[in-house]
Amino acid sequence: MNQTLTIKDPFGTATTGKLGMWLFLIMDALTFATILLGGIYLRLRTDLWPDAGIVLNIPLTSLNTFLLIMSSFTMVMAMNAIKHNNQKGLKTFLFLTIMGGVTFLGIQVYEYSHFIMGSPEMGAALTSVGLSGNSFLWTTGAYGSAFYATTAFHGLHVLSGVIYLTVILVKANNGAFSSSNFDHVEIAGLFWHFVDLVWILVFTIIYLI
Repeated sequence: MNQTLTIKDPFGTATTGKLGMWLFLIMDALTFATILLGGIYLRLRTDLWPDAGIVLNIPLTSLNTFLLIMSSFTMVMAMNAIKHNNQKGLKTFLFLTIMGGVTFLGIQVYEYSHFIMGSPEMGAALTSVGLSGNSFLWTTGAYGSAFYATTAFHGLHVLSGVIYLTVILVKANNGAFSSSNFDHVEIAGLFWHFVDLVWILVFTIIYLI
């Protein structure tokens, strides 16, 4: 029978997998902090930065934010289900979490396609703040660079999380987890909660400020 190495520390007991995920999340948080601080720096250095809602669709992204937050809730419910050995609940809530991530990505792709294809209305919005063109691209000044660098990097994390949770769901369907063996589910949950938390910061800094 496979055994998972555990490490004793003053704050409790953590598996090596969980410690590894925490270390990864710390490094990833530093990367996100660098990108977000870079965006803030660009914002302070240029006047060609639209006010909230002029270029970006805040109502649509607010809906997307709500969906991602709800997916974090369903991930909590999946963990609660397996702790009580509720196999059906685990599978159901994992599936709902994955669907939340897929929907988030679908809306983001729609948003990107709308910006890239452009429109006269988009051109008028950009012109009103001193930017040129009918499309909002990564080359549309510092604002475009900050927007695409930050949201695309986060979107890559959501995609990675969806793939990760899909693997966990497949293993759940094969009966790999129980009330005494749910470490892998918990580790996947740590990653997903991190992705959700970072998005709240991205939404606030990129969309609302």
